[in-house]
Amino acid sequence: MSQPAEKLDAMPDEKDMKDIVALCKRRSFIFAASDIYGGINGFWDYGPLGVELKNNLRDYWWKCMVTTPPIGPDGHPVQIVGVDSAIIQNPKAWVASGHVGGFSDPMVDCRETKKRYRADHIVVLQPKDGGEKWIAVMEDDDEFMEKRLKKVAKGKTAADFDQVLLVDLDTSDYAKVLAPDAKEVGTLTEPKEFNLMFETFCGPIQSEDNKAYLRPETAQGIFLNYKNVLDSSRVKMPFGIAQIGKAFRNEVNPRNFIFRSREFEQMEMEWFCHPEDAKKWRDFWFEERMKFWEAIGLAGSNLIKRDHDDDELSHYAKEGLGTADIEYRFPFTAPGFGELEGVAHRCDFDLTQHQEHSKTKLQYLDTERDNEKYIPHVIEPAAGLTRGVLALICEAYTPDPDRPSGVYLNFDPKMAPMKAAILPLTAKDGHPEVAEKLYMELREEFAVDLDIKQNIGKRYARQDEIGTPYCFTIDGQTLEDNTVTARERNTMAQERISLDKVAEYLREKLK
Repeated sequence: MSQPAEKLDAMPDEKDMKDIVALCKRRSFIFAASDIYGGINGFWDYGPLGVELKNNLRDYWWKCMVTTPPIGPDGHPVQIVGVDSAIIQNPKAWVASGHVGGFSDPMVDCRETKKRYRADHIVVLQPKDGGEKWIAVMEDDDEFMEKRLKKVAKGKTAADFDQVLLVDLDTSDYAKVLAPDAKEVGTLTEPKEFNLMFETFCGPIQSEDNKAYLRPETAQGIFLNYKNVLDSSRVKMPFGIAQIGKAFRNEVNPRNFIFRSREFEQMEMEWFCHPEDAKKWRDFWFEERMKFWEAIGLAGSNLIKRDHDDDELSHYAKEGLGTADIEYRFPFTAPGFGELEGVAHRCDFDLTQHQEHSKTKLQYLDTERDNEKYIPHVIEPAAGLTRGVLALICEAYTPDPDRPSGVYLNFDPKMAPMKAAILPLTAKDGHPEVAEKLYMELREEFAVDLDIKQNIGKRYARQDEIGTPYCFTIDGQTLEDNTVTARERNTMAQERISLDKVAEYLREKLK
């Protein structure tokens, strides 16, 4: 299901990730966790506007999947219910799912710097002129590569090298490799598997008997509740179970802001169906999920579809229809793309494993198929909520030298943290009182910001930087004729509207 070539050819305007990260902190979207202590790698906090943006995306996903699910191929709404499962489950569940034995990455250590790297994320630059120094750099980090070459390659550029993944080399060649942060060659160890799950202990005694894990995905909590949902609600095949929640992976090299972190949030739905219908539903959900991201502002050349290659398939997808990704062109992946959501055919792997390990029957008795018994197959649309937030911010970030802020966030109004701002022109002459009255009228229906301090130009600039679609200014004329100035974010166009029509104006604009 690859995207047409003509869509891939269009390149977006270049955006500097440093500027985006700086705006996120300056305007209270995202902060480093434990910032006053220097942060902690791989963990992030969401500020006042960041949490509003994240909640808007979360709530819209829930609405589209659970509250008002899409119309299925038969012309009727599909059936999806929700759960909210525990972050810590019985550790036997992770044995059954394959995470305890197989959820790992190949790691290499540097004996000189004591740093650890994912082996499959290291690219080795081999000189085309036959030089003996092979330089290791981090994959997808052009800035790091440029700095590294400037420091150790004596004026050479990336064009002077062939690029080979470290994992494709014989380990005997490691003696020739200069590690990403080392001064001497040959300091990398052979790869070892490193389990990505965070371990913890339940109860007062820390022993193997009390070991548990923070969940590395939300999907297993759905599978563990499959029978509970069947037994306690009126769902029937095919149906879905949705969940939004935190997941944790002990990433060795968290990077690219909130794209790859150790604590993140997922929006996942497991669609249970008869094995013969798996392809129909995989195609259906792939199209539906693409429509979702387009509907909130990611439409265009930055969004593509891509089928996984055979060597990318997860253990649960190898025998089925595979996995297809919806990918977004982030500034740090351009001109390439990064995964935003996967739509996987998990076959009957998970339920079969849990049936075997738990000794609980998880077959479905299908009365509409002559009482056929079967383990349903599963189609899983799994999206990163936090990655979705990052994609929305990157897409919305719009440099504009013609406005005082120099930039604005072009959020789709559904996603914008604040739908409108109420701005008294001055902090006197009755302006604040009228502004507060309007704010009180609007806040029951809309997320609105009452912003009184600073001159009006600086307040417009702030609202542009946080992506507020509309501003309403109360001035001297308001006190004379009960009109306000309505300003539109993208065009900066202004018009006078009646004070008592502001709510109606917003309803119409935000449809």
